[in-house]
Amino acid sequence: MQKRRTDEPTNRIMNIDHIAIAVPDIDAALRFYRDALGLDLAEVQDVEREGVRVAFLPLGESHIELVQPTQEGTGIAKWMSKNGQGMHHLCLRVDDIDAVLVRMAAHGVELINPQPITKPSGTRYAFIHPRSTFGVLVELYQVA
Repeated sequence: MQKRRTDEPTNRIMNIDHIAIAVPDIDAALRFYRDALGLDLAEVQDVEREGVRVAFLPLGESHIELVQPTQEGTGIAKWMSKNGQGMHHLCLRVDDIDAVLVRMAAHGVELINPQPITKPSGTRYAFIHPRSTFGVLVELYQVA
């Protein structure tokens, strides 16, 4: 196994920010994740721009996101119609999303979002296509 080359940029992947799980019904999923597992529920948000309802369950420095589609034709709704419920994506927190995206592109990585999307909070995110990540949808996340 080869270590990271020392001549490459050091823009860091800081930690796993969250793991997103696609569910058809957040309330039913919470009966397992909150009630049976005993995880705390931080909040539930409706994200109209993406057509989802999201429950946030902190877990150490990371969290689990339960993601329920609220509109037909959205990315998560299409994904669930093809794949069913289950793990949707892995989100990695980065310190400089622009530099990480440049590095990914230089390595031939297929980016779903070549430019980051900015949330109203100022947090920026972008997705990497599963064809480049051995079948896992990966999100990069830079907190404001």
